[in-house]
Amino acid sequence: MLILRLLLSLLAGASATAALAPFNIVWLAPVAPLLFYLILSTAPQRNSWLLGWSFGLGFFGTGVSWVFVSIYEHSATPLPLAVALTALFVSALALLFMLQGGCWKRWFSGRWGALSFIGLWILGEWLRSWLLTGFPWLYLGYATLDTPLASWAPMGGVWLNSLIVAGSGIVLFEVLREKSWPTRASYLLILIAPWALLPFVNTTWTTASGTPLNVTLIQADIDQEDKWDPQQRDSILARYEALSLPRSGDDLIIWPETAIPTFFSRAAEQLSPMLEQFDADNTTLISGLPTSSRDPDSQRRLYHNSIAVLSNGSGVYHKERLVPFGEYIPMEHYLRGALEFFNLPMSSFSLPLSDKQSLLNVQGHLMSAAICYEIAYPELVRESSQQAAFILTVSNDTWFGHSIAPDQHMQIARMRALESQRWIIRSTNNGISGLIDPHGNVTQQAPRYTQAILTGSVQPRQGLTPFQQVGSWPVVAFSFLLCIVGLGRQKLSFNDNARSLRPNLRH
Repeated sequence: MLILRLLLSLLAGASATAALAPFNIVWLAPVAPLLFYLILSTAPQRNSWLLGWSFGLGFFGTGVSWVFVSIYEHSATPLPLAVALTALFVSALALLFMLQGGCWKRWFSGRWGALSFIGLWILGEWLRSWLLTGFPWLYLGYATLDTPLASWAPMGGVWLNSLIVAGSGIVLFEVLREKSWPTRASYLLILIAPWALLPFVNTTWTTASGTPLNVTLIQADIDQEDKWDPQQRDSILARYEALSLPRSGDDLIIWPETAIPTFFSRAAEQLSPMLEQFDADNTTLISGLPTSSRDPDSQRRLYHNSIAVLSNGSGVYHKERLVPFGEYIPMEHYLRGALEFFNLPMSSFSLPLSDKQSLLNVQGHLMSAAICYEIAYPELVRESSQQAAFILTVSNDTWFGHSIAPDQHMQIARMRALESQRWIIRSTNNGISGLIDPHGNVTQQAPRYTQAILTGSVQPRQGLTPFQQVGSWPVVAFSFLLCIVGLGRQKLSFNDNARSLRPNLRH
């Protein structure tokens, strides 16, 4: 029986991935937590930790399978070792669901255990946004983007939508299972409330500010193997110049993450004539590039993954959420050189010296920035975008190959646009590049895995959504309350309840 439960738990975890991009089988979003809930409810306490870990293996093993592509295809890591490293990463992440499942069964599966299970699910998503720098991926709320429930995102962010989704399947099951009519009515009220209140939810929290800007995204499609080759540097810059110069006169031209594969001082001579023309034509160029600074305390030279305004504007942004092993090596003194995977190019970046960075000044408007997977951090983007007219995110999704990661990344960016009700400009090296409107809709998108020039317009916005004003704490506090409601152990499992209803033939 344990083997069967472990297999079912594994499949239940994997089903959550199918609810998200690129598969978008939305009805599976509430099914995944429901199956997990049913499996744990019918299992002995001693098995709950292992069942939670099995669910996590299915959840992350399918949802972040693209980690293998980054390890194997873009380093000299042998295939068996790449598989082992991917398995280790997934197994470590799965410990979070092991903790969630074991704790719920041990302490929170009381009379109202269904509500505490929902609360723990949301707290688990929230925990993943900051624990050990965070890995805020695969939130169930992303599945609601193309549904009426998307209207809730500006109110409480993706976690409010996750709360609704995770709760829907479990509460519906309790409505059908519960024998007490007052309890059943309580669950039914919880189930219909998010839908019944939709007509009263405000869908427009921000307003237009100024005239739209003409935007051009340059998708150069540079091979990852060529990107950091010094012999390819001049040809890479020449490609960006050739694609960009015809668009001089546009308000804004965007190059993606580390489009300039060297420090600006080494590229300035080649780029200066183009930048002078852009200044003359009132065109703002923004590019990703590495930068350096000196730590005033240690006098050590620091290197940053940055975005900089190079013409007709001002501002530099340094990435604040670095990717472990991709951009910095934890315990570098011990790991650097041990494997080729720990020697990836540009894996020695540092955090900015200041926690508060200025916004970019673009055409008289302020723009907030997020580099690569920073866009996945709801609170980070919420805070940086409060004074911004629009949001820029740049990435180099070439690391992910032809996996599902670029689709997931774009879906995440769409949710950030909806939470802040601001336009998001998303520029990548090989896709998915696009423009996202304040309601999370992609209005323009470049073809993937090819060289492309994408043009469109974005409208600066002003005003704040409720989520931008108060953040995640109301949803987190409510989730804690749900956990408290379900404190206590279940005295009877579902199977025990069923047996208690059978006639006793011995009396």
